[in-house]
Amino acid sequence: MAVIIDDLTMTDALNSIGENILLADLQYDLVWMNDEAKNLFTKIAPLYGFKAAEDMIGMNMETFLNKSERHKELIKGLRGKQRGRIVIKNQFVADTVITPLESKRGKTSYYIIMLMDVTTKAGQEEEKDRIIETLSIPILKVWDHAVAVPLIGDLDEKRLDQLIQSLLKECTDGEIQYALIDLSGIQTFNAQISRHLEQLTQTLQLVGAECLVVGITPKLALSFHHFDRRMKTFKNTHAGLQYILKQG
Repeated sequence: MAVIIDDLTMTDALNSIGENILLADLQYDLVWMNDEAKNLFTKIAPLYGFKAAEDMIGMNMETFLNKSERHKELIKGLRGKQRGRIVIKNQFVADTVITPLESKRGKTSYYIIMLMDVTTKAGQEEEKDRIIETLSIPILKVWDHAVAVPLIGDLDEKRLDQLIQSLLKECTDGEIQYALIDLSGIQTFNAQISRHLEQLTQTLQLVGAECLVVGITPKLALSFHHFDRRMKTFKNTHAGLQYILKQG
């Protein structure tokens, strides 16, 4: 039979949780924080003019959670968990879970505020940029040993580096033999794009993959003054796949 240890206190339990836990009274004033939260608030305290995390005890939680009247009303009538997201001084972002702590009689005596997935605003923006960059050049598996890469917009040095790194990883991890570079989203073909494609082709050859250029529209073909004639080109992805099937 399981037995609860008599000398285990609530603060011991909250300290053992690997999240930032705050305790606020019915006026929403901060009365306690666990060790994990102290580490976090050591960084936050100077933003509010305090030297240490402990100096923020007594501070009203509305100062950095939410100052709206609607939010205050929600807290007053809170009977279950409330989830949200906060931005602290435009520098830290965190998901929040606010839970009323009730006595045996069912009366709320405190609020437990849990701050999860805390990141810096800069870190969040970097993650957004990373996701956007990943989505800007998708790599699509179109056959057992072939991927298609639709290019849209300008292919600058930054996007080229990203494309080469992503394709190299895909080709080596997935044993890819053919990469179909789809240019149907490119409006104008110039010397810079030609140079980038040539660099991409040479790089893929190092890992045993062949670069096939597909999606050559009539409008795009008219601007092919700088194209490397040694590259294999096809009208569309379907034509490129037919070529691959014939090789196998």
